[in-house]
Amino acid sequence: MEEWKQLLGDTITSPEELAQKLSLDKEIITTVHQKYPLRINPYYLSLIKDVNDPIWRQAVPDAMELDDTGFVDPLAEEDHSPVPNLTHRYPDRVLFYVTSQCAMYCRFCTRKRKVGYTCQSSTHDIASGLQYIREHPEIRDVVLSGGDPLIMEDDKIEYLLSKLREISHIQIIRIGTRIPVTLPQRITEKLCSVLKKYHPLYINCHFNHPREISEESTRACAMLAEAGIPLGNQSVLLKGVNDSPVIMKELVQKLLAIRVKPYYLYQMDLVSGADHFRTDVSAGLSIIKMLRGHTSGLAVPHYVVDTPKGGGKVALIPEPIVAYNDDSILLKNYEGDVYSYPTTLGQLTPVDMA
Repeated sequence: MEEWKQLLGDTITSPEELAQKLSLDKEIITTVHQKYPLRINPYYLSLIKDVNDPIWRQAVPDAMELDDTGFVDPLAEEDHSPVPNLTHRYPDRVLFYVTSQCAMYCRFCTRKRKVGYTCQSSTHDIASGLQYIREHPEIRDVVLSGGDPLIMEDDKIEYLLSKLREISHIQIIRIGTRIPVTLPQRITEKLCSVLKKYHPLYINCHFNHPREISEESTRACAMLAEAGIPLGNQSVLLKGVNDSPVIMKELVQKLLAIRVKPYYLYQMDLVSGADHFRTDVSAGLSIIKMLRGHTSGLAVPHYVVDTPKGGGKVALIPEPIVAYNDDSILLKNYEGDVYSYPTTLGQLTPVDMA
């Protein structure tokens, strides 16, 4: 049996087993599990060093999840779903949910309402999603999501990719996955040989903390990169996990070292059962302010808020504009110094241009 399948077979999915292994209150874990299922595979569990450390917080059910502030569907994905398991919110791209399973159920997941409740999207749902994409030539970009698409068997992944590549107006296929982080053993030579047949193919990973960059995850990302797949990273800003400029700087620099481009830093969605992870927006702005100029631009992600009710992503940046008028703009750099810059080329003198 392949190693990743063995790890999935040994995955903890019962409150009793988790309570015994981590010396937890079984009743509390059971109550949370009944509403939001738990799943922790042995690999990700091995990354936990201490009670309530950044890895623990992402994986272990907590009684605070029962505080139901926020929205069940914070991004109104269902409202923009013309067929089951597909969201068409932006003009030229769709999210295609192809499974509800993951290698580990993150306690902050924006899809807590869906993940873990069914085995996978039905054959009918997959077929109707593909048909919708075929019938809408404005769609040029498909993002496979879930759950985690890479938890599926190789033949299922190949089926989806091949069917999408048969659609002439699809230019780009993207996969959103946390597998390189939570179950890097799943990235095999066989899987990479499947993926590389369907370029241009992009993968966005989901590393949230530097300790998730292990020997195993480094190897997994290297295999994907060597298959010609550009890798990005989408972190979520999480209280007690990565809401520190020092931690985030370490994370983004280590990501670049394993050939993963920091892409997005998400403000925590307004999802029910995850309020204890949410930070003030000022925390994210402080992180971006600290990164700009203090590390390479390649390492600085876009800090975004995915607006409620399906409004889409809005990028936030620390305000660099001090003032501006018809003649000039005053700009503040990363050190806090202010510089005047002419607003039009017509205001430059020959000396200015020398």
